[in-house]
Amino acid sequence: MKSATLGMIAWCLGAILALLVFASLSVPAEAQTLRHCVPRAALIEGLAEKYGETRRAIGLGANGAIMEVFASDATGTWTVTMTMPNGISCLVASGDTYETLSEAPTPEGDAL
Repeated sequence: MKSATLGMIAWCLGAILALLVFASLSVPAEAQTLRHCVPRAALIEGLAEKYGETRRAIGLGANGAIMEVFASDATGTWTVTMTMPNGISCLVASGDTYETLSEAPTPEGDAL
C-alpha cells in the first residue's frame, strides 16, 4: 500500500508538471516577455509621478541593452529597468529602503 501511495503522488506531480508546461506553451512567447515592459518614456513618467523616482545609475549591457536604477530619497523606493534598443523598457526588480552609499573604491587586488 505504501508503494501505491508513492506511485499516486509521483503520477500527480507528473500531471501537474505536464499541465504547467502545456499552459506556458499556450501563451505566446511575446506576451510572456512583454508583460512588465512598456515604452521607456511611459515607464520613466510613471516612476516619477507615482514614486518620485529619478535615475541614479546607468550601464550598458549585452546586445545594446541599457540598465538603469531609479530611486527616491523621499519614498525610499527603487526600481531597476532594462531598456532594449527598440525603446521598450522592462522592469527587472524593485523594492524599498533605498540608500545612497559613498564608499571609497576598493584598491585593486583587495578582496571585497
